[in-house]
Amino acid sequence: MAPSDPEQDVPTPPRRKIIHIDMDAFYASVEQRDNPDLRGKPVAVGGSMERGVVAAASYEARRFGVRSAMPSVTAKRQCPDLIFVRPRFEVYKAISRQIRQIFAEHTAVIEPLSLDEAYLDVTENIQGIPLARDIALQIRAKIKSETGLNASAGISYNKFLAKLASDHRKPNGQYVISPEMGPAFVESLPVGKFHGIGPATAAKLNGFGIHTGLDLRNQSLAFLQENFGKAGAFYHSISRGIDERPVRANRIRKSVGAENTFSKDLTELEAMVAELQPLLDKVWQHCETTSNRGRTVTLKVKFADFEIVSRSRSVPIAVLSRSDLQRLAVGLLENEVPLRKPVRLLGVSLSSLQNANEVEPQLDLPI
Repeated sequence: MAPSDPEQDVPTPPRRKIIHIDMDAFYASVEQRDNPDLRGKPVAVGGSMERGVVAAASYEARRFGVRSAMPSVTAKRQCPDLIFVRPRFEVYKAISRQIRQIFAEHTAVIEPLSLDEAYLDVTENIQGIPLARDIALQIRAKIKSETGLNASAGISYNKFLAKLASDHRKPNGQYVISPEMGPAFVESLPVGKFHGIGPATAAKLNGFGIHTGLDLRNQSLAFLQENFGKAGAFYHSISRGIDERPVRANRIRKSVGAENTFSKDLTELEAMVAELQPLLDKVWQHCETTSNRGRTVTLKVKFADFEIVSRSRSVPIAVLSRSDLQRLAVGLLENEVPLRKPVRLLGVSLSSLQNANEVEPQLDLPI
């Protein structure tokens, strides 16, 4: 009898079953649920003041092009009948906890991305349901019955495709991308639709003549790494429908940031401070929704000639308010004045994050 091949004796791990759940227009839907007068109307959650920013938009508002992170003045211009509602983060957090309890009835491997979005690994699930699509249906039905809100779901064998799938049938739908479908599904998609490729990277890819997943797949690994650094290897894999990242339960995010490339280069400090406002709003919104606070503020400046500089300031105790975050960020910018070249991009990030419950109270923030 021939000896067995040791490599053949190693069992092949089961192909993962991953669900991406994304609540539909979460903040705005909560406001419409709780206030019947808002139902069927264009609603934006956020500040309506001149420097306000949209945190979330209802589907009625999205038809006018209103979207999250858009300056409120722009949103109002695009949709004159837009109704602004102040965010109620404590309410959103309470509903998010309800939703995560529903997730936990099916799996312990849950990776929250925000209050309204999470990955679930259901390869081995608590209720022993063989098909991931049936688990997604059960989860969505229970979310609807317990909260009155709609969720969309994407089901696939990796995180990248599950995220794409959840966007495919929004709102209030779900979609499965099987292993056989994965590469073909990716190749027809515009690169700007890829999770992880933002507008600036999409524009750079387009500049190389790379417009679709197929165009991306036709590039060599060496070319992508040379032009996109560490991200090049990730782009090379996802263009083939490959993503080996596991769903990480209890993931702790170490930093949060936002940046914007301007249509016209900026030279005046006042204009730059104004452009920082929606970025600060976005960073602080993450802090509020996750109950995280950070100790290190970093300012990123990209000049018109693409030179990048970054400046950081760390404080002994975590930043506890948006106004403190603003003072630190603007202070870093003011330290660079006069700027020697026009500015094409600004970014703000907050790092060394920790849960707000673990932060010691402070009387005054040293600036």
